Amino acid sequence: MTGLYGRPTAAELVAAVADFLDNDVRGATDGPVNFHARVAANALRIVERELLDGPAADVADALDALGYPDERALAIAIRAGELDDRPHAVLASLRTIVRRRLDVAHPGYADS
Repeated sequence: MTGLYGRPTAAELVAAVADFLDNDVRGATDGPVNFHARVAANALRIVERELLDGPAADVADALDALGYPDERALAIAIRAGELDDRPHAVLASLRTIVRRRLDVAHPGYADS
C-alpha cells in the first residue's frame, strides 16, 4: 500500500537507512562505530515494524474490555486498586499489550 505521501513510504525510507547501516557502515567499520551502527539499525527496524503494524486493534480491545481508554489510565487504575477484583481480566489484557510490544520490538521473542 502506498503511503499518503507516495513512494517511498516512511517505512521504506527507514528500511533503506537500516540496510545501509547494516550492510555498508557495519561492513566498513569495527569497534564502537560498528556496534553503534548495529544499535541504530535495530532501532530503525523497530520503527519500521511500528509503521507497518498499523493500528493495534487488539490492544485497544484489551483496554476497552477493562473500560480504560489507554495504558496510562489503566496503570493509574491498577495502582489505585480499582481492578483488584478482576485479576484474570487484567492479566489477560496485560499479556495482550506486552505481546504486541514484543512483536514489534523483538519479533519471535514471545514465541520462544
